[in-house]
Amino acid sequence: MKTIAIEEHLLSPDVRAAWAASADEDAGESLHQGEMLEHLEDLDAGRLARMDESGVDVQVLSLTSPGLHQLSPEESVPLARKTNDLIAATIGRHPDRFDGFATMPVTAPQEAATELERCVRALGFKGGMLFGRTPDKHLDNEEFWPIFEKASELRVPLFLHPQIPSLDVREAYYSGFDPQVSLAFSTFGIGWHYDCGVQFLRLALAGVFDRFPELQIVLGHWGELVLFYAERLKAFSRMTRLHRPVTDVLRENIYVTASGMFSESYFRHAIEVTGIDRVLFSTDYPYQYRPGGGPREFLDRLSVSHEDKEKIAHGNWERLTGGIRR
Repeated sequence: MKTIAIEEHLLSPDVRAAWAASADEDAGESLHQGEMLEHLEDLDAGRLARMDESGVDVQVLSLTSPGLHQLSPEESVPLARKTNDLIAATIGRHPDRFDGFATMPVTAPQEAATELERCVRALGFKGGMLFGRTPDKHLDNEEFWPIFEKASELRVPLFLHPQIPSLDVREAYYSGFDPQVSLAFSTFGIGWHYDCGVQFLRLALAGVFDRFPELQIVLGHWGELVLFYAERLKAFSRMTRLHRPVTDVLRENIYVTASGMFSESYFRHAIEVTGIDRVLFSTDYPYQYRPGGGPREFLDRLSVSHEDKEKIAHGNWERLTGGIRR
């Protein structure tokens, strides 16, 4: 059974240097040290060996969080192009093992849309990676809508990935502990996921899916908490003037993926809300990497039909990206 893992990260020395020079060092640099950094920067033999061990045939490569969202347009535009060329070169060396998500200079939205188009049409990438807000603007700001328009035109998905909450939010909600505990609390503990779920809901409430009804967003970690409040989200219908309820958006405009959280109970809830045809496979490499082949074992032990396992492993992704306009 072919497996395509769609949330699999990398980091380049150039991006790492840009993060280190930014005003907010916790934006990325402090979370990527030692063996984790080695795995992120390895794009050849070591990565391929761990893919084989995990039972992963193809990784869809993407720059890790927070991408270029915290960098100025002057920094991010050339760095996005350089990062995407690195991903393309990696695919070129191993075309049967890798695909790519475009890195976008989101602080320059028109240029981001242009770079997404270059990546899809010229480099063969399968979509784009977003990380929510920029330093002072949420992703639903109409300034960023050219990115959604371009993704809709190209018929490619956008992966909405967590990033660290803003400094004022971290200080208000996640501080007061040992610095490393506070950092974990505000990131992989739970802060990342609240932040990402809020960004998705802002897109829905701002009418992005009314304006671009075919737009498809991928949410990791079984829906970034949003799916678990689907029943509560029905209440928005009393307050908004949206063309469709938010709960319809959950069934028609998002795909969800495990991100290495291999829980059958979470899987069951996801298919209850979105349906089996909108569940994708991912390992969140290298963050959730554990020796011993866990990702493939999770697929193998799911109590669903072989046909449904095929959908999760590769079929849903291939259908989602099969209509890309080159």
